[in-house]
Amino acid sequence: MPLYEDDLAVADARARYFRDNAFGDDGGYAKSWVRIALGPVAVFVPNTAARVRAVRLHDLHHVATGYDTDLVGEAEIAAWEIASGCGGYVAAWVLNLYAMVIGLFVAREATWRAFLRGRHSRSLYHAAWDERLLDASVGALRARLRLDVPAPAPSATDRAAFAFWLVPALALVLATLALLAAPLLLLLRALG
Repeated sequence: MPLYEDDLAVADARARYFRDNAFGDDGGYAKSWVRIALGPVAVFVPNTAARVRAVRLHDLHHVATGYDTDLVGEAEIAAWEIASGCGGYVAAWVLNLYAMVIGLFVAREATWRAFLRGRHSRSLYHAAWDERLLDASVGALRARLRLDVPAPAPSATDRAAFAFWLVPALALVLATLALLAAPLLLLLRALG
């Protein structure tokens, strides 16, 4: 993803981000279902009000951080958002935990670096959506999120936080796989 210029208005950067990613003029916020690409596999998820509430801020995080919307970029933004905090946005916590696990398999180092960057940044999830966010410059948004300063060298606390967040992330993925496998196992048991 191209890095948006600091002097560009957030509204203009977001419009370019929507266009570059073929999300539509409104970012797809009005759609009933959204397509999420997991590499070569596409998954369709309901575009719930909770998801839309979170993704409006998530999209601005993409603009500010420069993380792409491909599999690696989504793993990076997920790790960054987990580390910087998702506040009361449950949809963000859940979707990011899934994506963080994917990041361990497709881009472990990039996921770790993004998590470290997030530990020393702020997210927009600690406040409600405010249209005035779009009036700021990208540089002002980066400064607000503390993305204008380099992350320090990783500390033992950073490593412990990463390990801590991997536990619920892996538990969520394993629970989901178990739920998906249960009907198949019941069918095989009934046939056997």
